[in-house]
Amino acid sequence: MAKDLLLEIGMEEAPASYLSDILTGFQNKVTDQLNAARIAYQKVEVKGTPRRMVLMIRDLAEMQEDRLIESRGPKKQAAFDAEGNPTKAVLGFSRSQGVAVEDLEVREVSGVAYMFAVKSSKGEKTEDFISNLLLEALASVNLPKSMRWGYHHMRFIRPIRWILALYGQEILPMKIENIESSNQTYGHRFLAPEAISIQRIDDYEKVLREHYVIVDQQERKERIWEQVQQVAAGVGGQARPDEDLLEQLCYLVEYPTAFYGEFSSSYLEVPVEVLTTSMIENQKYFPVFDPDGKLMPGFIGVRNGTDFRLDLVREGNQRVIKARLEDALFFWKEDTRKKLETYTQKFPAVTFHEKLGSLQDKVERLRRLAVWIGEKLHLSDSEKSDRAAFLCKADLMTSMVYEFPELQGVMGRYYAQLSGEDSEVAEAILEHYMPRFSGDALPKTPTGIVLSLAEKIDNLTGCFIIGVKPSGSQDPYALRRQALGIVNIILERGLDLDLREWVRFAYEGFEKVEKTLTAEQTAEEIVDFILQRLRGVLLDKGFRHDVIDAVLALRSGEVEDDVRKVAAITDYRTTPFMDNFMTVFNRSHNLSKKWEGGTTVKMEYLTDPTEIKLYTQFIAILPAVGDCMECGDYTSAMDHLGRLRYALDQFFDAVMVMDEDENVRGARLSMLKSISQIIRTIADFSLLTA
Repeated sequence: MAKDLLLEIGMEEAPASYLSDILTGFQNKVTDQLNAARIAYQKVEVKGTPRRMVLMIRDLAEMQEDRLIESRGPKKQAAFDAEGNPTKAVLGFSRSQGVAVEDLEVREVSGVAYMFAVKSSKGEKTEDFISNLLLEALASVNLPKSMRWGYHHMRFIRPIRWILALYGQEILPMKIENIESSNQTYGHRFLAPEAISIQRIDDYEKVLREHYVIVDQQERKERIWEQVQQVAAGVGGQARPDEDLLEQLCYLVEYPTAFYGEFSSSYLEVPVEVLTTSMIENQKYFPVFDPDGKLMPGFIGVRNGTDFRLDLVREGNQRVIKARLEDALFFWKEDTRKKLETYTQKFPAVTFHEKLGSLQDKVERLRRLAVWIGEKLHLSDSEKSDRAAFLCKADLMTSMVYEFPELQGVMGRYYAQLSGEDSEVAEAILEHYMPRFSGDALPKTPTGIVLSLAEKIDNLTGCFIIGVKPSGSQDPYALRRQALGIVNIILERGLDLDLREWVRFAYEGFEKVEKTLTAEQTAEEIVDFILQRLRGVLLDKGFRHDVIDAVLALRSGEVEDDVRKVAAITDYRTTPFMDNFMTVFNRSHNLSKKWEGGTTVKMEYLTDPTEIKLYTQFIAILPAVGDCMECGDYTSAMDHLGRLRYALDQFFDAVMVMDEDENVRGARLSMLKSISQIIRTIADFSLLTA
C-alpha cells in the first residue's frame, strides 16, 4: 500500500532571492533520504510561497523494502580443518552473525573462496521514522542566511509559525521547537488570516487558492507574466521578458495582481538604463515600452492580493517611483555639470584594494597594459587605448553610479559622450566590463576589446600575486567569469596571443605590491586557470574530452591556436589517415618515452638501410612540417608525419631497437624520440582514447 504525504512549513516572509535554491535543496535532501532508507515513492515535489515551504510525496510506501545483509567471513580453506570440521574462526564468525555454520554460503571474491553470512532484514513501517527523516532533511538544507528566534536553538531562514503534516488522512506527528504538527494551515496574511483545516491532501491547493494563496510557484509565475502582458497591451505598450524579475516577484507574492502606474514624462530625459534599473532593481516593476521600443512614462507593478482598492495601491506606488526618479534626475543633472575627466582627480584618495593600491594605481596599470595590448594586436591606436583606460573608472566617482553601482560603464559612456570624447573611447568605457554575466554581449570596438582584455588580465594578475584565488564555490572577485570572458573574446575575435607573455608584462606593473608569486609562477597559474575555462567552452561546443586534454596538456597559453589544434585533430580522426599517424606516434613514443639521452642522433651508429631511410625521410619532411605548424595547418602537418609509417614499419621489422650495443641503441632511441617530440608539439596524443 502507498499513501501521499504532505508537509507544509509555515513561516514569516522569507527573502525572495533565497527561496528557489532552498526549495530545490530540500527536495534533493528528501529524495536522497528516501532512497537511502529504501522507501518507494512515485514523485517528490516541492512548492513554495513567501510564507510556506511545501513538500508533496506521491504514493509513499507504508513499509521499507526488505534487504539482504551480506557479511564476509574467513576464507573457506581456513574455515574447516583437514577432517572437514569447523575451525574456531568460522565458529566465531557464525556466532557473531547469528547464523548457523551449515547456513553459511561459499562465494568467490577475486578468485578466492570466502564464507558469507546472508541475513534478511525486515523493513520497518514508514510512519515510525518518516517524521525524523523529514526533520533531518530540513535541518541539513543549505541556508544562505539563518536566524534564531525567541529562546529557541534551531536556526532557519525565518521563524517557523506552523506545521501542516499529513500522511494519507492522518496527522503525521512532528515537532520543531514549540510548534507541533496539525492539519491546519493559513491563507493570505490579510485576506484570509484565520486557520484552515485540511481534511484531504488532494484538496490542499484548491482550499488555499480559495483563501488567496497560489501554492505552485510555476503557476504564480505564469499568472504574473500573463497579467503583465495584458496590462501592457491595455496601454498600447509591451513589457520585455525578465526571468530574474519574474522569479523575484513570484516569491514576493502569494496571490498576484498586476497594475499599471504612471510617472511624469519629464523624467525621460534621464538615460533609459537609469530609469529601468531604478524600476526593476529598487521597486520590482516592469518598464513599459512603446511599439518602437521607446520607454513609456509608466510601469507595471504586482501587488500581493486582489484588485480591491487597486487605485490606492497604484497611487502609493506612483508616489514611491516619483521619489526614486526625482533622485535619478538630480544625480544626472549634478553629474553632467562637469566633464568626465574631472572625476579622475578623486582616484588617488580611493582604495582599489588594500593590497593592490589606489584606484589611481589601477588606472595607471590599465593605461600601460592597454597601450601594449593594442600595439600587440594591431587593434587600437595608443592614443585611444590610453584615453579609454584613463577614463574607464571615472564614472565610479559620480553620484549616479554611487547610487546605482550596476550602472558602472553605462554611465561612463553617457558622460564621455556629453564631454565630447571620441565615440570609440566612450563605447570602450562601457565595453571594458563586458562580458558582465553569462550570455552577455562581448566588446565590439577595437578599443573596447583591448581595454576589456587589459582589465581582466590586470584583475587576474593582481589577485593571483597576492594569493586571492577562487576555491570551491568561493570566487568573490568573479575571477572565473573574467577568465571565461578572456577566452570568449579571443575565440570570438580570432586573436592570436601568448597568455604567458601578457601576464608577465602585466606583472611588471605591480612593482609597488608585495607579491607571493614570481612572474613565472603567476604566468603558469593564470594560464592553467584560463585553460580550465577553455576546456569547459570546448566541451560545450561538443569536442571530445580526450582531444581537448591532449591539446591542453601542452599548456601552450595560445588559446586560438589550441582551438585550431582541437578542431584539426577532431576532423582528422574521421579520416583513414589517422591510423597511419597514430601508428607512427605510438610506436615511436612507447619505446622512447623513458629515454633520457636526448634527440641528437649519432648517424655513425645507424648502419641498417631501414633506419637510414627512416631518419632521412624524417629529416626531409621537417621543413614542411615546421611550415605547416607555423601557419596553423595541423592537418597537413599530421599528413606529413603519418607518411613515415611505411618506413617505420620496415625499420621495426628489420632491427631490434634495444640493441646490445649501447651506442646503436642510443642512436635508434634518439631517432624515435625526435619523431615523438615533433608530434607532441601538436598535442600529447598518448591521452587519446579509442
